[in-house]
Amino acid sequence: MAAGQHPPGAGRLAMNPLHFFARHGRATLIAGLLAGLLLPALAGALRPWLPQIVAVLLFLTAFRIGPQQAIGSMAQARWTLWLVLAFQLALPLAGLALMTALGVAQTPFGFALLLVLSSCSISGSPSFALMLGHDPAPALRLLILGTALLPLTVLPILWLSPSMGDPRAVLTAAARLLGVIALASATGFALRHAAFRTLTPKATRTVDGLTSLALAVIVIGLMSALGPALHTDPALVARWMLAAFATNFGLQISAFMILRRLGHPDPVGPAIVAGNRNMALFLVALPAATTDPLLIFIGCYQVPMYLTPILLKRLYAHD
Repeated sequence: MAAGQHPPGAGRLAMNPLHFFARHGRATLIAGLLAGLLLPALAGALRPWLPQIVAVLLFLTAFRIGPQQAIGSMAQARWTLWLVLAFQLALPLAGLALMTALGVAQTPFGFALLLVLSSCSISGSPSFALMLGHDPAPALRLLILGTALLPLTVLPILWLSPSMGDPRAVLTAAARLLGVIALASATGFALRHAAFRTLTPKATRTVDGLTSLALAVIVIGLMSALGPALHTDPALVARWMLAAFATNFGLQISAFMILRRLGHPDPVGPAIVAGNRNMALFLVALPAATTDPLLIFIGCYQVPMYLTPILLKRLYAHD
């Protein structure tokens, strides 16, 4: 081999390993799901660190998008406000009224569904939109504004449904989550504005790889209750898993179809947010008798969440 030449494949070996995770983001999510199921000790060890990992993910998402793209136009801001009110206020109130009329509001599934509908977006929704090849900014705007308005949108639901728990505890948790999102997003935007006005393709792939890894680590911790339940009561897990898929994908598909018909300029991000909600926020306010089954449901709900970029890829490719 001549001097200065590299052996075949050396370029691939020298490649930034984060670029590998960026190219295989969907496979990385699957690996996180499997680790959460098969490695309960690791899931339990990661669970206390979830707030910090969420903050890192929010920082990476804000840095990737940048402040100018996140703010958007006034027309986009109006869409964001209306969607937050529809997702976090109109939907849960309509769902509560329907379930009360049917006599299922106090059942475990009825209560779990109300939690889903009342919650704001998960922190990973912008990253899911990115993995599907769409603009993550609409999902990020919904995440930020939805969390900011959650203390207000949840008040009528807390008043009408006493089983939601102590309103003060829920509002305190919402305020804490809003503080984390505001600080992480502001830091990401500030760093992007100050030092990286334009990201190179290489830098973009590096950030995308870090984001994929953060998402995989988060899901391991969120599934800490699911692995043990699979051994003790697999039938219960199967029922909750079916409910999780029906709820998550049903909300996403319905929102996507309705928003397309209404002429939304980019319905993919909002549709992802419609089904992927941050229920864990409400755990601090729930009665102890409902904690265990809801933890299993939250673990099950991670599966359709993290399979969104894979199983709904064809649906969202039509936009």
